[in-house]
Amino acid sequence: MLKKYETLSEQVNPLKTLMARAVISRYLNRTSLTHYSELSRLIGCKAFVKHENHNPTGSFKIRGALNFFHHMSQEEVDAGILVATRGNHGLAMAWAGQWFHVPCTVVVPENNNPEINRIIESYGAEVIVQGEDFYDAQSYCEELVDSAGYYYVQQGNEPEILNGLATMGLEILEDLPQVDVIICPIGGGAGCASLIKTARAVNPNIEIIGVEPQNAPSFYNSWKKGDIVILDEADTIAEGLAARSVFQLPYVILKDAINDVILLTENEILEGIRMALSTTHNLAEAAGAVSLIAAYKIKDRLSGKNVVMIMSGGNLAIDNLKTLLSC
Repeated sequence: MLKKYETLSEQVNPLKTLMARAVISRYLNRTSLTHYSELSRLIGCKAFVKHENHNPTGSFKIRGALNFFHHMSQEEVDAGILVATRGNHGLAMAWAGQWFHVPCTVVVPENNNPEINRIIESYGAEVIVQGEDFYDAQSYCEELVDSAGYYYVQQGNEPEILNGLATMGLEILEDLPQVDVIICPIGGGAGCASLIKTARAVNPNIEIIGVEPQNAPSFYNSWKKGDIVILDEADTIAEGLAARSVFQLPYVILKDAINDVILLTENEILEGIRMALSTTHNLAEAAGAVSLIAAYKIKDRLSGKNVVMIMSGGNLAIDNLKTLLSC
């Protein structure tokens, strides 16, 4: 089954990433790559943060959504598109769908952040609440496709979404050609896989390090086993990384190319949010802050290097903020 995705991975490449940038630049400004002296002092490296949290929907996902819609034919999207999400993917697809006049239906799990649900609806999308977690929401989408004929967008398995996300890596390499290490969160795996494709095409020696919660190590377990593993649960404060399974396309890109994966406890993830706030003055969501605390955790390996940490999102749930403030 993975042979199909190995073939599909060839469609994620630097040429298509350059084409994606031409599309995305019509709608988005490039995000900043900022050097922080205090973060550099704490980690012992030259620390840079790529601020994807400054995008219009608060995360890097909007890059992939815009490029996806640009490449879809009218016939493919006439019936509307369907997505499963805990937040950022649904926000991105709903926001981009407005620009392309495509109806969007977003399936979220029962415990999803109500603020996220309201914002998705404010972009004109329909929200359906179904299932206990993201994996259940995905399964329900598959049922709806059979009954209603939607185009179901599996965010990690669409090459043009990955080519859109890869523009993030392109900007990093333009702003800091001498980058040594890029640290990136892994949920479904699309963002990190897109970075691998871009960075390694320019410089095969760039280290790419992923970050996952100990409570949701879906890619890490798959990487160690050599086959995709589906977890029984993925209960973590880092909602954007609460994936019980990595997507197939990112898995085939990452499995032989990623340098390492750092696992974080829930307390470490909370500390990452504090670190982001104190060193960069950004209130990052839990998934968006994990790269910073992961870098601190492995600081001995990063000494003196040019290190880029992806702040992938800024949509911090109020409940998570309350938890942070009470600690």
